[in-house]
Amino acid sequence: MTERVLGVPPLRDGLAVTGRGIVVVRAGRRVVDDVDIDVVPRRMLAVTGPSGSGKSTLLAVLAGLTAADGGTVDPPDRAEFAAVVFQSYGLLPVLTAAENVELPLQLRGLGRDDVRELAEIALARAGLPDIPDRLAEELSGGQRQRVAVARALAVSPALLVADEPTAELDADTAAIVLHALRAEANSGAAVVLATHDPEVAALCDAQIHLVDGRIVDTPMT
Repeated sequence: MTERVLGVPPLRDGLAVTGRGIVVVRAGRRVVDDVDIDVVPRRMLAVTGPSGSGKSTLLAVLAGLTAADGGTVDPPDRAEFAAVVFQSYGLLPVLTAAENVELPLQLRGLGRDDVRELAEIALARAGLPDIPDRLAEELSGGQRQRVAVARALAVSPALLVADEPTAELDADTAAIVLHALRAEANSGAAVVLATHDPEVAALCDAQIHLVDGRIVDTPMT
């Protein structure tokens, strides 16, 4: 197994996810429409497109959180090896930043001291070394976003899915987060992120552009 940045064995060595003809239907409309996609270990893939184009739904399917109504996505057990950065953060407001990051580590049966140390390391990687004991509800939107990123990084996932991970961040803090995601990819993870920002997409190894749930040619910038 590949040794990862945090010293935690990966949930699985880099996980390739292959989708063919993915269809997701909501209220009679195809919000994802016949999408072919490959998420590859050691690479970052950007999914771009306007609001309502299907980016978040596609990411949920890739992470194994949402079932597709048509097509195939392999491997079927990918949710077991994935970490997700939700656009809404998904933090528990009454827990501290460190406690939020610790939750998935605790599920892996690590000792209390190891869990705390790894959570603090992950927070530092996300540019938040000084807030482990602050309640999530006391943090700014940008800080909560980075705590969500730290939580995903902490478990050394084989597949890291991030929905708009830099949307609340200024250029400097966005660079910190993107550096951390790149480090995960370099250490073996398959990373896929949704973004509205063409500069973020340009830093990825590949990108696809969605309009009305379908892949179209990426517009020139």
